[in-house]
Formats: sequence, C-alpha cells, structure tokens
Amino acid sequence: MQKIQSDSDRRWIRDIASGDEIRSLYLIGAASQQQAKNGPFWRLELKDATGTLEARIWSPLSQHYADIAAGCLAEVEGRADSFRDKLQVNVSALRVLTAEECTQVDTALFMPSSSRPPLDMLAELEAVCRREFTYRPWRKFILSVLEDEAIRLPLLSMPAARSVHHAWAGGLLEHTLSVATLCLRFCDHFPQLDRQTLLAGAICHDLGKIWEYSGGLANDYTDEGRLVGHISLCLEKLERHLAKSGLDAGLILHFRHLVLSHHGQYDYGSPRLPHTAEAFALHYADNLDAKLTQSRSLFEDMEEGESGWSPYQKTLERQLFQAPRTPETEPRKPRAPKRPAEEPEAPRVDQCSLL
Repeated sequence: MQKIQSDSDRRWIRDIASGDEIRSLYLIGAASQQQAKNGPFWRLELKDATGTLEARIWSPLSQHYADIAAGCLAEVEGRADSFRDKLQVNVSALRVLTAEECTQVDTALFMPSSSRPPLDMLAELEAVCRREFTYRPWRKFILSVLEDEAIRLPLLSMPAARSVHHAWAGGLLEHTLSVATLCLRFCDHFPQLDRQTLLAGAICHDLGKIWEYSGGLANDYTDEGRLVGHISLCLEKLERHLAKSGLDAGLILHFRHLVLSHHGQYDYGSPRLPHTAEAFALHYADNLDAKLTQSRSLFEDMEEGESGWSPYQKTLERQLFQAPRTPETEPRKPRAPKRPAEEPEAPRVDQCSLL
C-alpha cells in the first residue's frame, strides 16, 4: 500500500458515493470481529472530520488481521457500494499506521470540531453564571465546578456523544451553553420557574460525560461509562462541590432530581421521570437542542434553498425532510414608470364675451 498521503490526495467521507474506489487514510472509530456463513469478518467504522462510514473486511482476507484496535489510524483501500440503502466500503487492503507515523498526521483531519472557539464559549458560559447566579451558594457551587481543572480542561475538547448530536471536539461545551440559554428563555416566558436551580441543572446535567467517554480520536466508552453511566457519574463527581456550597438540603435534592430525570423517560435511560416543572423544562431543552442539532447536521451539505430527504435515522426511527424556506423578503414588483404630469389646460375664453 501507499505511504501516508498528502492532504491534496485525501478522499473525504462526505464525498464518497456508491461505486467509488477509495484509497485514503481514516480513523478506525470502531472495530469488531463477527461471524458470517462464509467465515469471520471485520466490521469497521471509518471516520474523518466530515463523517462516518461503515466498512467490512470479508473472509478470507479478514483472517490476515489478528487485531484491529478502535482509535487507530489506517490506510484503507476498497470499493464503496450501497447495501440495504446504506453506503458501505468493502475493504481490499488495510494497513495500520505505526506510532511514529501517527505523529506525522494532523489529527484535526479526523476530528470534527465546534464552529465556535471553545475558550469563547467557556467565557460566555462563565459570564452567564456571574450575571444570573445572584444567590451566593449557587454562585459558589457553579463557579467551583467550572474552575475545577478535572472538569474545565476536558470540557473544552470533549464531545457530547459518540454520534448523533454534538459528536465533535467542543461539542459538550457547545451543548451545555445552548441548553443553558434555552432554559433561561423558558424562565423568561414562565417566570414561576426557579431560574437559578434550573440553570444549575442545565450547566451540570451532562458533565458526567467527561468521565463516560475517552475523548480523543477513538472517543470510546470508558469502563466507568459502560458500568455506571454519565448521569450517576455526574452526581458522584459533583458531590464534593455540593458539600462545600452552603446550599440547603431542599435545593440540593431538587438539583439532583434535575440531573437524574433529564432524559425524561425510562426508555431513554432516565433513572427518574421528571416530577417538577424545572425538570420538565430541562428535559425538553436538552431534547430540543439535541434533535435540532442532529437535524442541522443532516442537511448542512445542502445548498441554500434546496430541499430533500435525509437517510433513515435509526435513533429517530424516521427520515427527516428539509422543507423549502420562506424567502427573507418578498420580491418587489417593478414599479411602472411615472407619467409626466400633464399641464393644466388654459381656460377657454368665449370670444363672444369680449365683444
């Protein structure tokens, strides 16, 4: 196989179509060996900064690869074909890069990132906290959390998920800021909501993902993530900050409920259903931001003004449709040219009257 390619030779995943022959460098996002009728095969997930693509190494070639680790970089040759309406690469050759070769590769090629600089988003979030948290114990708690180096540093780069929504570097911070902003809008519309408790829940609800995911190129589940999950991890890791905050037991109990119930339904992995108005608000803000961000990502390659259907989305159990947009302004009809003003007729004089 070829050695490490230049950027100009790169074949981005978003540009691959059925029937294309590919020969490029990709991140192996996931790898598992499975069994088919004709022998064992490798099921792979190829990734770069533009997307994800499934791949297969079929028998007998699959038996030449004793181990393929998720998170490695590999040069891949193969052909892209459509299988059950889904694009898939049948791999004809694969070479995993050595550790030394990986140091020569720009990892940004394989990790999509937030469109906003993470430091800008963090500064905005901290400004919101200083403006909104007027109750000293809440202010002390939240600023203590955001100043904790075990939270602050990974928050700048951690994705919010492995796929589906905000699955890019800085995605967790972007999602956190968006959910917090939505919750404040809810409070403006429904002033009976406890603004500061809801905002604290919005900022902290997904912080457990810092320990649930490995981050980096692989961004796989950690052992803690698989065995405990981000909801329980969040409360566990924030316990010492709560203990030093000076918050009374009732506010701490409500905060814990917000974190525990923000998935909204047992089917979505929520340990508890929402039982307060603030818990409903947080659940819907979280869900709304996730769904609309997923929708935006599906259609971001469409030209402005285009409409059409997305591929089937397993997590939504449907396809999504990008509808035609209403024009920003209604086109104006050209005005008819003004007629020149007619000069008034001179008064007619009856000649007989002059006699």
